[in-house]
Amino acid sequence: MAVPKKKTSNGKRDQRKATWKRKAALQAQRALSLGKSVLTGRSKGFYYPQDEDETEEDA
Repeated sequence: MAVPKKKTSNGKRDQRKATWKRKAALQAQRALSLGKSVLTGRSKGFYYPQDEDETEEDA
């Protein structure tokens, strides 16, 4: 016969939610940092192709 599962405690639920939000905040911080480094030209861990047409127009 089927038995209902036990209820998850509020503390456990809040702990899972806090972990998820902490991971999301960390990823957002990393993305912002990467974006800033790409704009300044200091990025070493992120490579992207640059069109030669764009560099000629900027100069």
